[in-house]
Amino acid sequence: MHTVYWILVFLGVFCTMEFMAWFTHKYVMHGFLWVLHKDHHHKDHKSWFERNDAFFIFYAVVSMFCFYLWSYESIWYCLPIGLGIMAYGATYFIVHDIFIHQRFKMFRNANNWYAKGVRRAHKIHHKHLGKNDGECFGMLFVPFKYFKK
Repeated sequence: MHTVYWILVFLGVFCTMEFMAWFTHKYVMHGFLWVLHKDHHHKDHKSWFERNDAFFIFYAVVSMFCFYLWSYESIWYCLPIGLGIMAYGATYFIVHDIFIHQRFKMFRNANNWYAKGVRRAHKIHHKHLGKNDGECFGMLFVPFKYFKK
């Protein structure tokens, strides 16, 4: 298939995953699967792993299934879909788990306007400890009000 289509599918999936992350976070994690997400808001465990990590695994399995369909069923668009999901997952992990929550001690000194805005938005999200009354469920695209000084 033509490279332009491949790139458009990849970018479209990557951008769509931000909506999927927002939707899943707001209506699934803070909804009927709060039992898995709760330990992310309440650090009542000593483990490095959280039940919340199950959501990451879910999307990794979806991505791998796309690779399977591309490889064994020759469905061309499954490769850029799988790579788009995987790239978003890697980006989410870097921004959320490494940069914001410091699960690995990296990027501590990032201090540009985007970094400050994303951190501010996530801090506001975590100020609500329960599953209700939350705000700012996105990750990469957060409301502009968080970028103001």
